[in-house]
Amino acid sequence: MIKNNKFLSFILISLFILACQTKKDQQLAADSFLPMQIGNLWYMNAQSYTEIQDTVRINKKLFYKFHSLVGGDASSTIYLRIDENNKLIESYPDSPLETYTRADFSAKKGDKFFTTGKKDENDNEVTVVQKSDDQITFSFDPIFHPNLKGHTTLVKYIKGKGWADQYQKIKIDGVVYQN
Repeated sequence: MIKNNKFLSFILISLFILACQTKKDQQLAADSFLPMQIGNLWYMNAQSYTEIQDTVRINKKLFYKFHSLVGGDASSTIYLRIDENNKLIESYPDSPLETYTRADFSAKKGDKFFTTGKKDENDNEVTVVQKSDDQITFSFDPIFHPNLKGHTTLVKYIKGKGWADQYQKIKIDGVVYQN
């Protein structure tokens, strides 16, 4: 009888901890400009989508594997994480010391940062051009590139949903949003 009570207590405590962790994870997704969980999906159509497929450790840090299909015949895989300073960092297993800052979600409107800081053709000056409680937009300018300087690209994020492109559906932590 005592063994059964201990086992039952163990099961109940485990379920309580799991429920608390699930609620915490859901809250983190709602608070993040790019929620990261395996299975999250940004879907335009069968030929163009991005899905988080896995996690991997790069330089001892946890990154999420984002796989994209573009136009039905081109694919890419990138590895992203949000660091302790609320920056969206990109890296790759075959170049673990190379990082690329894709976003700084703590930045204010008008703040600037560089993607690599190397002042080469791949480095972009990034400016926060719009920020509210639920949206943030970055302007990327390849100022060190001789032909592309001044040709900016905008990237917008919506809190709790990620990229603000024209997706047919977005799946975040198992919840599907349809457009």
